[in-house]
Amino acid sequence: MNDVSDKFRLGDITACNFAGIAGENPVILLPLGSHEDHGPHLPMGDYLLAEALALRIAKAATQAGVPSFVAPCLPFGVADYFGSSPGGMAISAASFRAVLCDLLAGLVRHGLTRIVILNGHGGNVPAIHEVTLEIKRLHEIVIPSFYLWKIARQLMQARLGPGQDARFGHGAEPLLSLIRAVRPETIQDPSATLDKPGTLLGLPVSDFGTLNFRGISIDAPAEFADVPRDATAAAWPRSSAALGSEVAEELVEMAAAFVVHVASAASVSGVSTSSSTQSLSTGTSTIASG
Repeated sequence: MNDVSDKFRLGDITACNFAGIAGENPVILLPLGSHEDHGPHLPMGDYLLAEALALRIAKAATQAGVPSFVAPCLPFGVADYFGSSPGGMAISAASFRAVLCDLLAGLVRHGLTRIVILNGHGGNVPAIHEVTLEIKRLHEIVIPSFYLWKIARQLMQARLGPGQDARFGHGAEPLLSLIRAVRPETIQDPSATLDKPGTLLGLPVSDFGTLNFRGISIDAPAEFADVPRDATAAAWPRSSAALGSEVAEELVEMAAAFVVHVASAASVSGVSTSSSTQSLSTGTSTIASG
């Protein structure tokens, strides 16, 4: 996948130039990610991968006839299981909702209502739903969220066929092969550092937030540092840049097709600019449009 021109990145366009474009209500892609522990082999900033894919999606959608631009990526996700890892940075669910609400307000204020969120962190999902549901309820604007890693997993699983589930998980597929393809210089060999799972209350940690007690799963505040790395161990020898490139291409094609669909659906429904004068409050933030 070749580098994408900066003309699709809002941060590289002057305000004056974009003012002339905004009147046409182009699609705005808002990538979200995280800065967290992905294991001893992958970089913490998966938001950089989300942004790189967003630029390719914008290019593909624009080439398909729907002008699309990438807003600055929000690099911090909702805090969940990664606070025990040095260098990780996250924000509370309340803070995330407030920030997302403010970011969307800045777009809606100027009639930019054809927005697609490109989410790159599972912890963000409930907060995204709360914010976008409130926008839909008060403004009749539908802002969908395209969950990049979940969809990439579906595409990769379909490509690999049955019997490959052990390769998928945090720090494993699909991110491992995707990063091999898009950001290979950031990967390190984890073979010597795949630690054994930790324990809490004298019980082995079985997964995110769970312990194994006599074969049953007990909820407990277990974080990523203590979670078994079985998926990483299974994925590492079989991951490849070739697989990641194939899935990335398919992911970009799928997302671009969805962007084109969203633009068409918004035009048909008439929800292309905001006509509501109500305000939307989520957490500590407010959207006012009209």
